[in-house]
Amino acid sequence: MDARDEVGFFQAVKARLVKFDATGEGHSDEEIETTIRQVIDQALVSEQVIDVFDAAGIKKPDISILSDDFLAELRGYQHKNVALEVLKKLLTEELRSRARKNLVQSHSLMEMLETAIKRYQNKILTAAEVMEELIKISKEIVAADGEAKQLGLSDFEYAFYTAVANNESARELMQQDQLRELAVVLTQRVRENASIDWTIKESVRAKLKVIVKRTLRQYGYPPDMQLLATETVLKQAEMIAGELAAA
Repeated sequence: MDARDEVGFFQAVKARLVKFDATGEGHSDEEIETTIRQVIDQALVSEQVIDVFDAAGIKKPDISILSDDFLAELRGYQHKNVALEVLKKLLTEELRSRARKNLVQSHSLMEMLETAIKRYQNKILTAAEVMEELIKISKEIVAADGEAKQLGLSDFEYAFYTAVANNESARELMQQDQLRELAVVLTQRVRENASIDWTIKESVRAKLKVIVKRTLRQYGYPPDMQLLATETVLKQAEMIAGELAAA
């Protein structure tokens, strides 16, 4: 990725030279491979997902949904490398967007994505196999959206829910309903005590830390996990404090 501009340039030059060298009818395997790589490199340089979709002849999906139909289309696409790059870029952009609101969920899914890509780059997985891994991540995103809807939580509330439900002992001790209620209360209390510039005011942060710890204790959060949960909730609050204060 650090050399993507240079790679894109050389792939473009190579594609042009191949056109002059090609003989006979149709396209050689090398020419087809070069064209595919050029499509990918242009997408990496331009940072535009739509370029890849158009060039690859794949129908542009509703990114927020990652529908089964679209995933099935990618799974069956002839050029697995192109389909892989499309899905990887799509997921990366989606997770970057979610990272601005949900710390725990985006971090967990991004780790899964990076691990899958690294295994592919190390030739542990084939393009088809890593596609299946990425499709699983896509389904995790859809499942998370479904869980938030099922729980009746807003994006902010679900972000705090994932923060406090991020350890097994809390899930076992408190169960889903109590964690849901805790998330709603935390969201409200952070909103009441947050300001757009609160992150630069140590006194405001200290006050919020006390409120979070007290709320966790009030709801019977596992004592051995309270410190970690408090820090996670505070990091989550820092991410969305401005939006909460403005809401």
